[in-house]
Amino acid sequence: MKVLVIGSGVVGVVCAYYLRRDGHDVTVLERQPAPARETSYANGGQISWGAAQPWAAPGTFGKAIHWLFRPHSPLIWRPRADPAMWSWLWQFARQCTAERFDRHRSRLWRLARLSHDELVGLRHDTGIHYREQTRGTLLLYRSTREFDEAMAGAGLVQREGIRCQPLDERGCIAHEPALARASAKIAGGLLYPDDESGDCRLFTETLATRLKQDGVTLRFSTQVNKLVTEGSRVVRVETDRGTYTADAYVVAGGSYTPLLLRPLGIRLPVYPLKGYSLTVPITRPEAAPLGSLTDETYKVVMTRLGDVLRAAGTAELSGYDLSLPRSRLATIAHAVRTLFPDAGDLSRAEPWSGLRPMTPDNVPVLGPTPFTNLYLNTGHGSLGWTLACGSGRMLADWLAGRVPAVEPDGLTLARFT
Repeated sequence: MKVLVIGSGVVGVVCAYYLRRDGHDVTVLERQPAPARETSYANGGQISWGAAQPWAAPGTFGKAIHWLFRPHSPLIWRPRADPAMWSWLWQFARQCTAERFDRHRSRLWRLARLSHDELVGLRHDTGIHYREQTRGTLLLYRSTREFDEAMAGAGLVQREGIRCQPLDERGCIAHEPALARASAKIAGGLLYPDDESGDCRLFTETLATRLKQDGVTLRFSTQVNKLVTEGSRVVRVETDRGTYTADAYVVAGGSYTPLLLRPLGIRLPVYPLKGYSLTVPITRPEAAPLGSLTDETYKVVMTRLGDVLRAAGTAELSGYDLSLPRSRLATIAHAVRTLFPDAGDLSRAEPWSGLRPMTPDNVPVLGPTPFTNLYLNTGHGSLGWTLACGSGRMLADWLAGRVPAVEPDGLTLARFT
């Protein structure tokens, strides 16, 4: 079968890998000049399948209001006359109940567990390297109240068969010795030892190179303008570099997917939440973390990638704005400075911003659409790399007519219609 994939971030490239593995003739269209040039470019570097949690949780709105008035807030909201923004916020608020949070978390874990298993297999089959580390993810808490709240939920995680190890301050420092230099108080942490980390951009670029060698066609600097349909099928894709046809089409366009689908009458509740990162040159290796951790107080991820420290965070609701004001990076710099004060040179840090494609329930949208040969692979939010391999495997199952690897209920467009 001839399959066309729109988008070459980590989700699109991994999807192309699974489709090609099934023997399909695969073409990837990408508007950027190379793969992983948008949201996959400089993210936090975590593959946090065990620690995955929906953002839509009980009490989230109360915390959000409190955050807005903090000097180092993990949340920024810039209201604008955008119906899609207000609709998304209303739908997000409706998901913040205990019952819905549990349901969405179960769906995330189902897909995340598959995704991790598939990533291990992909790494074994391809032999690719991407500064990967398999020493887990540490969720770090600065206040006793935050740590106690996290401990209350740790039992459920363990009952789901996910390894989760509570650590006191000494245990956190034993796992990450550089934390002994922290000027911030450490109340405790939760270690997810089966989580991983690495360089998402390097992973995506390396896999794309491998796909090209295996016969996948990658068309860069190609802007998709329109999906053209006849009856219940997509018949072609119109771009600024000509027309493309296929037997099946997969849209993996991240935050821009709803804009492409809207003319087809598909209302996809995916909205961009902007994130920022700093890539800091490490000047004292012994003062930097060995692996990956999340500062849960400021919601900042820090991951060591060879000789640099990647620090990423902030959730900014501001539409499709990709500007990079230095003031937005203050919280990230503060988190690094207080936990790893001597690790690197923040004055030479490389700033970046990207748009996370978020659904109101924080679960991606996969699989079939009202058009018989059009499929979705989008809405992964902050868990794009974490969920990419599971999503790609499921898309390949659908196109091959196989039963999907895990139960698809709650993962498809049907839950919104």
